[in-house]
Amino acid sequence: MTVGLTLSGTAGAEAAQPSAGATVAAPPAVLASNKIYRSGSTSPQSCSVAGIREGSVASVKAFHRAMARCADRFWATRFKAAGLRYSSPRIAITTGSSSVCGKITSNGAQYCPMQRTVAIRIMKRDVRDPFRMNIAHSVAHEWGHHVQQLTGMLDEQNRQYWRARGTARSIVSHRLEMQAECFAGVFYSATLDSIDPGITWAEWIDAVGEASESKVHGKPRNLAYWQNRGYRGGSARFCNTWTASPSRVA
Repeated sequence: MTVGLTLSGTAGAEAAQPSAGATVAAPPAVLASNKIYRSGSTSPQSCSVAGIREGSVASVKAFHRAMARCADRFWATRFKAAGLRYSSPRIAITTGSSSVCGKITSNGAQYCPMQRTVAIRIMKRDVRDPFRMNIAHSVAHEWGHHVQQLTGMLDEQNRQYWRARGTARSIVSHRLEMQAECFAGVFYSATLDSIDPGITWAEWIDAVGEASESKVHGKPRNLAYWQNRGYRGGSARFCNTWTASPSRVA
């Protein structure tokens, strides 16, 4: 679930704490009061997502493409509601490790900002033992990064990331990733039933919260919090991670 190559080499996952008496600059408007936060509440959306046949690469690829069509339709509606212009990303699905923006790591998906491409690698585990919700999340999370790209948040995050040093970079990285998780939750709030995830929402959030910690993405319990916040809130206005306390995005 990385964002291209931008966040490679990120420092430790703990948030940087300001020194006593230090003034912490407020995030710019593109992050703190973006128009996408005013896109309103979601309405149920039916997505035609086919089943996955164990051992079939073709069926996994078809599932990803159906999820992509679903996410594209959902976010086009939300952008229109916010008065924003929407454009679809390219979709690149492969069984190899190369993408238009470099090597796809073992997590199986990444967003390539310059090419505006969601790149997905079908992993052997996806074919051998397909778990619908896990495979679906590759699309839902990366589409969250596409939303950030179209709204100017990804470019601003990139500027902040490269200006930061040490652990301050981690907190900038975490805010981006947790917002993408929250956007995925908003998407699920409208589409989960038709995706037929094969797991209850409570079970899924528990599993997210117990996953391995990532330096780039942050603490699993916080990732679970933001994804659940988006799902329960059903609106992008619940996804402003940029003004959240450091402990909530550590």
